[in-house]
Amino acid sequence: MLYLLFLADIKVNGFACKSEANISASDFAFEGLAKPGIINSSVGSVVTTANVEKIPGLNTLGISLARLDYAPGGLNPPHTHPRATEIVFVLEGELDVGFITTANKLISKTIKKGETFVFPRGLVHFQMNNGDKAAAALAAFNSQLPGTQSIALTLFTATPAVPDDVLTKAFQVGTKEINKIKDKLAPKKS
Repeated sequence: MLYLLFLADIKVNGFACKSEANISASDFAFEGLAKPGIINSSVGSVVTTANVEKIPGLNTLGISLARLDYAPGGLNPPHTHPRATEIVFVLEGELDVGFITTANKLISKTIKKGETFVFPRGLVHFQMNNGDKAAAALAAFNSQLPGTQSIALTLFTATPAVPDDVLTKAFQVGTKEINKIKDKLAPKKS
């Protein structure tokens, strides 16, 4: 369906398509995955995406990539991709990876440099570097914009907020514990 990219200055899938006269190689290229990302998160990982927002030529092609960089002990916290299946390929180090089935069964494995693991669309999954050296992986998706929904951030930093009574009942803890979690996850005020 690449021909859609060249039809006219219209939007397909919410993203602008260019006329053939206005396209260039830069619409199909991205250098952002070449170097490790700067890890400055409390969980010790960073994800650099290469999707339709950064590579306009991906529009309608149904693919994207991401680079995942992990500090020692770094975690890509439990999350889902509502619009894509993901496959990871370990570039360096080793990762403990897993997903949870709809029957609440954890499927997990340690994968090393050169190995892959698949996370089915929409299922909660994670990756963690349990090594003492940095690790890195590439992730491929069968969507131009897979979307990511972090479980903790979704529940504890939503706007407007998920009511405390919902969270206390769901997690079987008190309001004090819920507020502690919210305080730790809240965006830092500058």
